Amino acid sequence: MPPIPRRAFVRGAAHAIAGLVAVPAVGALAGCGGDGAAEGPAGGDGAPFQLVQRFPQVLVPGRVRLPVSLGGTAGLLGAGAALPDVLEGRIVDALDGRTVAGSVSARRHGDSLAVPYWPFLVDLDAVGTYTLLVDGAAPEGASFSVQDRAAVTVAGVGDALPPHDGPTTADPRGVSPVCTRTPAPCPFHAVTLREALAAGRPVAYLVGTPAHCSTGTCAPGLDALMEVAARVGGAVTCVHAEVYADEAATVVAPAVEAAGLTYEPALWVTGADGRIVARLDAVFDAGEIADALASAGVS
Repeated sequence: MPPIPRRAFVRGAAHAIAGLVAVPAVGALAGCGGDGAAEGPAGGDGAPFQLVQRFPQVLVPGRVRLPVSLGGTAGLLGAGAALPDVLEGRIVDALDGRTVAGSVSARRHGDSLAVPYWPFLVDLDAVGTYTLLVDGAAPEGASFSVQDRAAVTVAGVGDALPPHDGPTTADPRGVSPVCTRTPAPCPFHAVTLREALAAGRPVAYLVGTPAHCSTGTCAPGLDALMEVAARVGGAVTCVHAEVYADEAATVVAPAVEAAGLTYEPALWVTGADGRIVARLDAVFDAGEIADALASAGVS
């Protein structure tokens, strides 16, 4: 596969994460989540708030994760706004309006991020097009598709995480810099993903580019993984891979192509057998990472 130009990759990421909800006057989340936020009460001027999708369209039957943020007339609502602790709603079939999940709720996460989010977790067993309707939100909700597993290239829960010989500090394999985190690189470049999976311990594998998403989701997500990893010690092997092979972000790194990604960041957590027990897409915090590791027996 030829390298994916940076512009094409970012365009795909923006479409996947900013969402399929057309919201006039509401800022879209670009690339890996966006850095800006508007302040103020939800909706503004008494208007219902808008749902802004924070998830790519790579959902398959089973438990689906639907993180959303809130938007008002001035844009995305940030951590300084008066935001609810919990959102409640339901899932309907987008074609016939039939309710398929009558009561769903999500607690606020990411208060340390520029834009907090609410991750809905819903069990949907059938391929189809659905709409998340949230109490107090605009009536159009947030539509999304659940696709046949064979149509999605990204490895998901239950799959074996494909091994990859990515760059390490000792062997960059043509990727420079190996880690763009500042002020110092992260400690997750000692072994390749293949070596981590062969070690027989749970693995947390993060693909994201902190240098080009310093306050949106990638850099905070990597810092959150570092925070959790420091608490659990050697119980999990963490590996980080950059999205771009060069500092100018003109060539997509092999790790992206190996994982079949069109968005960033993505975090996979496997059990000791190498099978994926959790995947967090686009936006996540230390709390969600800790929960994902707990599902691999790491606490």
